[in-house]
Amino acid sequence: MDKFDTLTGIAAPMPMVNIDTDMIIPKQFLKTIKRSGLGVNLFDEMRYDREGNEIADFVLNQPQYREAEILVAGDNFGCGSSREHAPWAIKDFGIRCVIAPSYADIFYNNCFKNGILPIVLPQDQVDALMKDAEKGSNARMTIDLEAQTVTSSDGDVFSFEVDSFKKHCLMNGLDDIGLTMEKAASIDSFEKQASQARPWV
Repeated sequence: MDKFDTLTGIAAPMPMVNIDTDMIIPKQFLKTIKRSGLGVNLFDEMRYDREGNEIADFVLNQPQYREAEILVAGDNFGCGSSREHAPWAIKDFGIRCVIAPSYADIFYNNCFKNGILPIVLPQDQVDALMKDAEKGSNARMTIDLEAQTVTSSDGDVFSFEVDSFKKHCLMNGLDDIGLTMEKAASIDSFEKQASQARPWV
């Protein structure tokens, strides 16, 4: 998993509440078990018409937001079913950070496991960052995970809270497998001792 320390990038504004996981990645794209290739279908039903043509006024289809790495969204982001494909699609598109007033719990935790930083801020601060994001590609925000701050293009700084363990994992690029592999020596030692003590197993 990619490490996350600081990020300076374009922020796309999506001022919608209750964006659920089916809106993020519709059910017909859940057949794959690969984490790559889903970015093209992120927000599929809002990005494309029935013929597969881009809907010009959807934020991520607008030229200034095609390279967005930050998403500023409304309350209760990631609600609905617990599909892990949702953060896979977000990450594959290129978004590394989502800022919102609140998230569905499972989606929130899945973000950390997939290298995405979900930041929770009060509504008034999200509104300020949403307004900043609306300036387009010239307005770049900076996310500093170590300092736990978001800095707007105008230099306004907002502090956020994050669980220390989740922060450690994200800064060191550790998903569940990575955490397990940190204990590889201890696991090998245990297996060797267990094999000697119970060779019939």
